[in-house]
Amino acid sequence: MKPRVVRAAALTVIALVVASCGGDDTAGDGELPTITEGALTVCTDAPYEPFEMQNEDGSWTGFDMDLMSAIAGNLGLTLEVTIQPFDGIWLAPAAGTCDLVASAMTITEERAEQALFSDGYFDADQSLLVREADAASYPDLESLAGQTIAVQTGTTGEIYARDNTPEGATLKSFDEPAAMFLALESRDVEAILQDLPVNAERAIDQPDAFELTATFPTGEQYGFATSQDQTTLMDAVDAELQALRDDGSYQDIYEAYFGG
Repeated sequence: MKPRVVRAAALTVIALVVASCGGDDTAGDGELPTITEGALTVCTDAPYEPFEMQNEDGSWTGFDMDLMSAIAGNLGLTLEVTIQPFDGIWLAPAAGTCDLVASAMTITEERAEQALFSDGYFDADQSLLVREADAASYPDLESLAGQTIAVQTGTTGEIYARDNTPEGATLKSFDEPAAMFLALESRDVEAILQDLPVNAERAIDQPDAFELTATFPTGEQYGFATSQDQTTLMDAVDAELQALRDDGSYQDIYEAYFGG
């Protein structure tokens, strides 16, 4: 992952590239069903660095949001973002809260029974984050026997932790990642088990405070989600996502946050 300043410069270039890509203006002609005319409304659980972050001026950035901005722009739509808790967020489009969910969300069979997912756009695994001073004591999940491990409610990290809880360990669920990091820093928990890119982001940004000690390969893929009847919208999103891959814009955005 690159420093913030480098990212900002890279994203300025990316924005110019995306703006010049054109894309099919199908939504501008009213062909795509969205809850607000001329806009793509996206639900997300933010902040969730490096996928969804809001700048001081109210604009949005992050890997997911840069993809969403590019897709919405190429569809002739403005991007509108609404924040809600992650637990059950894939049901939001069916409830009319938003058109699409973009929230670093793993595609699972259970979720796919209730929502329509895009093609996978990001590969992810689970991981373990501990305080830097305790890294030698907690090199793996088994070493946390009898300790308290933080997980985020409704996530695949929580599911993985439940299926692999060390003997005598306690899982403590949090609604959002910021609270987990504060709990780890204050010694309310001994580790955080959650998605690898999010833990890695914190370990890189604060190497004197946190250390990533274990990775658990799970073969997960993130996807955008909408209601099951929104096939036209999702077909358009998938087409634009593929177009971003084909013209190199996806790789530019990826490298801005995760390096080569």
